[in-house]
Amino acid sequence: MAVTMCQVMGFVLGALGLAGTIAATAMDMWSTEDLYGNIVTSVYTYSGLWRSCVRQTSGFTECRPYFTILGLPGLFQAVRALMIVGVLFGAIGVFIAIFALKCLRMGNMEDRVKATMTLAAGVMFILAGICAVAGVSVFANLIVTNFTLTTFTSSDAGVFAGGYGAGGFGGIASAPLTPRYTFGSALFVGWVGGGVLVVGGIMMCMACRGMMPERDRYAGTAYKSATHSAIYRSEAKSRPNYDESFKAHSMEGRRSNQKFDYV
Repeated sequence: MAVTMCQVMGFVLGALGLAGTIAATAMDMWSTEDLYGNIVTSVYTYSGLWRSCVRQTSGFTECRPYFTILGLPGLFQAVRALMIVGVLFGAIGVFIAIFALKCLRMGNMEDRVKATMTLAAGVMFILAGICAVAGVSVFANLIVTNFTLTTFTSSDAGVFAGGYGAGGFGGIASAPLTPRYTFGSALFVGWVGGGVLVVGGIMMCMACRGMMPERDRYAGTAYKSATHSAIYRSEAKSRPNYDESFKAHSMEGRRSNQKFDYV
């Protein structure tokens, strides 16, 4: 019962993690514009892996997909590839885990086959979670790097304008000249989805150990060397035990020393 519950929980967590990874891959809010210190708040910009969007305070939103592939940075394309591979691994793991469930009977499938399929599904979940977490982390590193560079450049421009400007123009010039971007909601969804996938894969691997038949789990037999007393005892049993009754009788009726009967 415990093995079945562990397998079912691993399957449910893997399916939820796959759904979170798919949602994070399709979401547009991977990076959102940081409005702190920005004097223009009527326009809000955010972007994802497939398109960038602009939303106004009136509620009107316009999105534009990335029409080029070669013009995108290499790390950005690597993030795309990692997320797609994670979704594929997760989908394969869910497909295998459906047929490997112990509570479902698929013909005359043996427990050993189900245990192997459960292990394969667990490995797929773990690989999918690692790909999702890695892709989201690489994109987060890109956001942090660009945010730091934008802040450094804007502060230098603000100091320059404050030194040579007049009155309150220095405060206006100290605002970011280019929009800065921070973490979007898709990053957190991707992190959670990848972590849930890894946990589900570990639970599936743990269930595989309990599903293995006893003869496969303990296939080897212990070797026990024979002791000296056993050797002597076996040699003593192998010797023929001749009794006096087996002695042949002589012609005169007396017992002979010969131990053979003549027929």
